[in-house]
Amino acid sequence: MKLKSILLITAVVLASNTITAQNNAKPNVIIIYADDVGYGDISCYGATKINTPNIDKLAKKGIKFTNAHATSSTCTPSRYGLLTGVYPWRKKDTGIAAGNAGSIITVDQLTLGNIFQNAGYKTAVIGKWHLGLGGADGPDWNGSIKPSPNDLGFDYSFIIPATPDRVPCVYIENDRVANLDPKDPISVSYDKPIGNLPTGKAHPELLKMMFSHQHDETIINGISRIGYMTGGKTAWWNDELMGDDITNKALNYIEKNKANPFFLYFGIHDVHVPRAPHPRFVGKSGMGPRGDALLELDYNTGKIVELLDQLGLSKNTIVVFSSDNGPVLDDGYKDDAVEKLNGHTPAGEMSGGKYSKFDAGTRLPTIIKWPKGIKKNQVSGALLSQLDFFASFAKLLDQNIPKNAATDSEDMLSTFLGKSKTGRVSLVEQGLGPGLAIVKGDWKFIPPNNGAKMIRDKNMALGNDKQPQLYNLKTDIAEKTNLAIQYPEIVKELTELLEDTVKKN
Repeated sequence: MKLKSILLITAVVLASNTITAQNNAKPNVIIIYADDVGYGDISCYGATKINTPNIDKLAKKGIKFTNAHATSSTCTPSRYGLLTGVYPWRKKDTGIAAGNAGSIITVDQLTLGNIFQNAGYKTAVIGKWHLGLGGADGPDWNGSIKPSPNDLGFDYSFIIPATPDRVPCVYIENDRVANLDPKDPISVSYDKPIGNLPTGKAHPELLKMMFSHQHDETIINGISRIGYMTGGKTAWWNDELMGDDITNKALNYIEKNKANPFFLYFGIHDVHVPRAPHPRFVGKSGMGPRGDALLELDYNTGKIVELLDQLGLSKNTIVVFSSDNGPVLDDGYKDDAVEKLNGHTPAGEMSGGKYSKFDAGTRLPTIIKWPKGIKKNQVSGALLSQLDFFASFAKLLDQNIPKNAATDSEDMLSTFLGKSKTGRVSLVEQGLGPGLAIVKGDWKFIPPNNGAKMIRDKNMALGNDKQPQLYNLKTDIAEKTNLAIQYPEIVKELTELLEDTVKKN
């Protein structure tokens, strides 16, 4: 046999073996979890004043869900629900966590990261965490932080510890503050001023972004924050570079683990305040910093997908895109989010948004792309919860869930893959203030409560009322027509269902 023929046969065999290995390999999984991005903020969900082509491509190449929900309309509880498969209101202290809070997830609690680890995956969390760090007294910013995400199911972590508007303004890599000079230790307080760093309240002339409420304490990078800190100057982040910082970490992680099955939980900080996108996006949306941050979000989502294409990983990588809660405009800074809205409707046709019990608080853009396992260009109206990623990925990976773990997660794998139209029978929604809401089929019920009705933005209805509220979401997605009086039997049914759900555990 001629050498040329032998080489040709060898090449064919090697190519065949490569294809077989790829087809039999466990899928990589990336969850891209945006921040404060509403149902109407993405162009494939109806936005016309902003264009998000990279996110739209995910929908065209996969499945788009129109009735998928976070557990809550604020960030900490939603992230807790996503990673544990448990409704956050079942556990104390799962409200919006302070920047120096101890870890809300305990080391004996099974997380989504653990499920992937147990299946032989490399795991990482990069970006926003906001689930507390360290023991009950909070983290030791100048030493080893235990527990950190590395103790909770993740082999590698590079995180924004809380939110960009809270101190300390530093990244945590694995269990230590990144780039910290031990000669300049960090101190943090949420009770009283410490150190001699200027505050926004006392020195507004130093600000490049004026606060509107609450965010008037320690100034870092020309932006005043919630809370007080001193020290750690070499570790301070630059807000305008944050998108690049965390995206580059994610890209490096994917490149490093391209030969292994990996799970990456990528918590993009956009479009949370303070909205300070990279200069290359400034002014490009015509909608001020919030619109520019949406462009940055879409760009960095595209960078992740582009690298998967370059590495030949796209076919067998599951990419999930969603958000932690609904949209908000004025959330602590005067950044023209209201003034330059330009007809954009961040919540789409729905009422409310961040903090609200109305559907815009928890019904969020949710897209899954997996060329090997999901037919492209699908749309599903199935009722789903982010809780369900836990049981569904466990099913995909053939992992058993102990009886005391992920107790609210339901196996929706067939629905997530577009092979079934069946969703949940019901789900519970959590907003700001007392009480919960429940959805069953087309019906939404909010029990009476004494919580505030509005917050900050005049259009930000919280969904609280002293009267029971019942809405038919099929005909009234904006939740404008209260049908509680007309349908007392449905009110009774949903009241009992909510009570039974709360008592379940």
